[in-house]
Amino acid sequence: MSIVPFDDKGESTAISGLTIENGEDRIALYGQLAITRDRQGLADAHALKDWIDAIVAALESAPHLPDKAPRGERSHPVDNPF
Repeated sequence: MSIVPFDDKGESTAISGLTIENGEDRIALYGQLAITRDRQGLADAHALKDWIDAIVAALESAPHLPDKAPRGERSHPVDNPF
């Protein structure tokens, strides 16, 4: 895995139909992933486990982890294009 969790560089990756978007204060998972009982399912399960393990390690190593992250999207002013 080449993406570092919570090191936001506008990166995302996919495991079959599941998209993982890396952010500075949150990681978004969306889509659908069916883990089938075959070699592809095993590969998908390992890829998902690698991501979850990396996320847990990043959270556990954070020195000042808040009880709960603020909700809501961060935004910036955008000029009206019209």
